[in-house]
Amino acid sequence: MAWQFYYAQHTIALASHIVLEEVGAKADLHRIDFGTAEQRSADYTALNPKARVPVLVTEHGTLTETPAMLVFIAQTFPQAGLAPSDPFAFAKMQEFNSYIASTLHVNHAHRMRGYRWSDDEAAHASMSAKVPETMAASFAHVEDWYLDGPYVLGDTYSTADAYLFTVAGWMKGDGVNPDDFPKVRDHYLMMKERPAVQRALEAQFAEMG
Repeated sequence: MAWQFYYAQHTIALASHIVLEEVGAKADLHRIDFGTAEQRSADYTALNPKARVPVLVTEHGTLTETPAMLVFIAQTFPQAGLAPSDPFAFAKMQEFNSYIASTLHVNHAHRMRGYRWSDDEAAHASMSAKVPETMAASFAHVEDWYLDGPYVLGDTYSTADAYLFTVAGWMKGDGVNPDDFPKVRDHYLMMKERPAVQRALEAQFAEMG
């Protein structure tokens, strides 16, 4: 069976989409419209009660978290080499992906989804105002500690690079100047040239005009 991949534009789902393209997986694409709150519909929450993207439905079952999805795709297609076989290198990839999921992505979400943490509108404004600072700190950590270059794992391309490319695309919207982080900026520009990245972007935004 073909896998079923559910995504929304301008979301973290792009990372998994890129990796699907990198490995050549057969997946039917389903765009979820956040503008109409489709992610809260009964049909979609039957797949993912968290009402978020992405979702990957496979012959084994359903996955709903990006780090799990990335490693599943990579290990299902080992010939693509997107997950190191060396245990320590694999752990370093997972360390980076966990940092993106647990810290950087959460910092980003404070800009427009403060309602997840507070019912106080003043608190929402305060959280949003803090985002340029917290996101800059997150990218500084990536720049100084994680991005060995040219890829996150040095000379080894992995799922971590698709993840970093996706969140680096949020920098300007979050009030972060990419030029302050030249390694992250150069990585983003390099990734934009990869055919798999271009195919994923074209597929996600094909109907935007």
